[in-house]
Amino acid sequence: MPSDEVISQPALSSLHIHPVKALGGSAPAHAVVEPWGLAGDRRWMVADRDGKAVTQRQYAVLAPASAEPLPGGGVRVSAPGRTPLTVSVPDPAGGTVVVDVFGTKVDAVPAGPEPDAWFSDHLGADVRLVHMDDPARRRPVDPAYARAGETVSFADGFPLLVTTTASLDALNALVAAGDHADEGPLPMARFRPNLVVGGTTAWEEDRWARIAVGEVAFRVAKPCSRCVVTTTDQRTGARGKEPLRTLTRHRKSGGKLLFGLNLVPESTGTLRVGDPVRVLATRDDA
Repeated sequence: MPSDEVISQPALSSLHIHPVKALGGSAPAHAVVEPWGLAGDRRWMVADRDGKAVTQRQYAVLAPASAEPLPGGGVRVSAPGRTPLTVSVPDPAGGTVVVDVFGTKVDAVPAGPEPDAWFSDHLGADVRLVHMDDPARRRPVDPAYARAGETVSFADGFPLLVTTTASLDALNALVAAGDHADEGPLPMARFRPNLVVGGTTAWEEDRWARIAVGEVAFRVAKPCSRCVVTTTDQRTGARGKEPLRTLTRHRKSGGKLLFGLNLVPESTGTLRVGDPVRVLATRDDA
């Protein structure tokens, strides 16, 4: 007798681009995959005057700020109660500065005094905005997980991050059964992914080694370890306890709290919401 069960086909349910590291971004219907990530993703970053990356880890007030990508690579930054500012791509001929992205030294182009003042006023700290002019040669992917020549933008460590709606649903069910149920359900924005996949089973992605989204193939570098940013309400900047409390109990491995996967593109092309997602290889195949 035929089964009435409907087997869903995994598909790309949303795309997310964050032009400025640590700020909110946009959810386009399509995006171009470049070797170092989605076009326009995390090409800008806020740094302190010592050159160290400034993120929501230090300044939760960055969460409700956002950056809109503009033609040509510029951005329009805004925040509640602030006058928006349009920032053009700076000319690298004016010189670069060295910034520190979690211990990696990277050459970047200063955006200029006006955006520096805008962000310094927003954070109440002396900071500057910088731009990555040439991601093909500025910052290599962690050599423990990279192949020769692979590079990344100002993202935390890898070109893309993928999450699944089924795993978020499962995590939210665990949060609801825990000590801080009032903090749930948590939205996917807490995890700041580039790709969100629907139509899988919960935690199915733990087994993935290679996937294809539409026409583009990706290698799974490693599971993504999570930090205090996930406890930050992306609309208000308020901090809570979840999901780190629940991840500690249910998703801890090697001292890391895991949710989502870090990806490296094996090809380039255009992704579109609704694209089918295929598993090309699993960890079981190794």
